[in-house]
Amino acid sequence: MIKLIATDIDGTLLQEGNDIINPEYYDVILKLKEKGIVFAAASGRQFPSIRNLFMPIEKDMIFIAENGAYVSCRGVDIEMVVMDRQIVEEIIFAIRKMPDCFATASAKDKMYIEDYDDRFLDLLVNGYHNQMEIVNDILMVNIDIIKISIYRGEGVSDIANSVIDEWKDKIHVTVAGDIWIDFMDYRADKGNALHSIQQKLNILHEDTMAFGDNLNDIGMLKSSGESYAIGNAREEVKNVAKYIADTNENDGVLQILKTLL
Repeated sequence: MIKLIATDIDGTLLQEGNDIINPEYYDVILKLKEKGIVFAAASGRQFPSIRNLFMPIEKDMIFIAENGAYVSCRGVDIEMVVMDRQIVEEIIFAIRKMPDCFATASAKDKMYIEDYDDRFLDLLVNGYHNQMEIVNDILMVNIDIIKISIYRGEGVSDIANSVIDEWKDKIHVTVAGDIWIDFMDYRADKGNALHSIQQKLNILHEDTMAFGDNLNDIGMLKSSGESYAIGNAREEVKNVAKYIADTNENDGVLQILKTLL
């Protein structure tokens, strides 16, 4: 019997960087709650951005932000995984040398950038609605960093393998979308965050359902007995998932959630 549902957002519930969710999700999630089913939104987005999407029902769900580096429910910090400062400095220095790439550094409630173009800034402000600050030097800001990201407007597919190979022995690094590569502490993963929620709520693996489309969703899918890759997911994700749902454009997740009602 399903007691916990977790779903990715960008690429799964909606298009990458979109700021509008089908309002029917709100009603369905509330009805699932009435049946005793907990709903969690899991994303590489920062917490304020996810909360903005689900504002009408923010008190009725769990937020897994920054790929599992930060978990919050009803204003309470459930989990926060901070990156090692030396590794942070090494990654920032490396990104600064990469052509056409911009770095973001995330604390639990704000994102920091030091370089940008108009397209990048518009996506952060008007697409994700991030709480953010532009600084001269990220490394001069006294914050606990929980995630660093590479943004590349032309896509990261042709640099992803080399970046992952370079850093995989030092830090958790994953493709988080067509234009994003994320770095977190090894402990930070959507799957680990979901497992922590399962333990806190005494919910079994087989009573958990999850949805995803990209590589950063694989841990979450593996932590769920009923796992779905949506129709537009990467092949690597479809190979891990137990089922294939419809695409995000056709509200594939919503279709499955309705079957539980």
